Amino acid sequence: MKDLVTIGLDGTLQSLSAALWAAREAELRQARLRLLHAWIPPAPQPTRAPPGEAAQDYRPDRITDEARAVVVSSHPGLPVDVSLVPGDPLDALAKAAEQSDLLVLGSRGLGAAARFTLGEIGLELVTRTAVPTVLVRAQQDTPARIGSSSVAVGVSLHAACDGLLAFAFETAARRAVALRAVHGRRLCAYAYNRGGGVDRTAAEESLQIARHELAAVLRPWRGKFPDVHVDEQVILESPAPALLHGTANAELLVVGRRHRGHLLPPRIGHVVQAAVHHAPCPVAIVPYD
Repeated sequence: MKDLVTIGLDGTLQSLSAALWAAREAELRQARLRLLHAWIPPAPQPTRAPPGEAAQDYRPDRITDEARAVVVSSHPGLPVDVSLVPGDPLDALAKAAEQSDLLVLGSRGLGAAARFTLGEIGLELVTRTAVPTVLVRAQQDTPARIGSSSVAVGVSLHAACDGLLAFAFETAARRAVALRAVHGRRLCAYAYNRGGGVDRTAAEESLQIARHELAAVLRPWRGKFPDVHVDEQVILESPAPALLHGTANAELLVVGRRHRGHLLPPRIGHVVQAAVHHAPCPVAIVPYD
């Protein structure tokens, strides 16, 4: 454990919301919070050409100063570090992630100053990091969201996911909330009759099998975290929509991403894509082998 949570800032409302989320998480972990802003310095202007207005107005320290003021006012006892990096933002954040237990980013970008943390570029960064990354949109860290009663985790059952479940159980335990384990399963072909309808007996059989498998995967983790209440949900539909349907009122959605260095190009998968773009709460993306 490095006892460090890093938040990537770009001066938007999204990154301020992410900073508040990261501050609360760092407090729960009893860790330090690092406010990081990286930017590519503007190219030198020709001697006779006046500097552009954006170059005159842009001061990287304003972004970190604003975020620090917001964080300190809400979490006065939290140790906060500031890091200003003149260089490629993706490289800076990838390096910072290696030194951190958790990387936090805003999930949408506004303006041209530094869109590095957000949108499709943010998803590119997710594929380069080997630590959990949390994406937060503006207004997702409201008191109502914080007061939600559970953390949700998507469980596939088709791959080893110890790292994913460890993160989910530890997060629920720190926040003293329930853990909602959601598994989506498509019906087998034999569950459909010739008319295109669903055979109830076959569907119920598939549901019971999935419930048994999910319970078996979660059983050792229940033993390790006896104080975490676990709500097991099996939804008979494709994993991505099932996961989104199972996140109502969750304060955090935890999803897994297979982390394999030989995959070229690296990818995050359609379930993570759906969660990032459509989940009503912050999304934690946890890499696993």
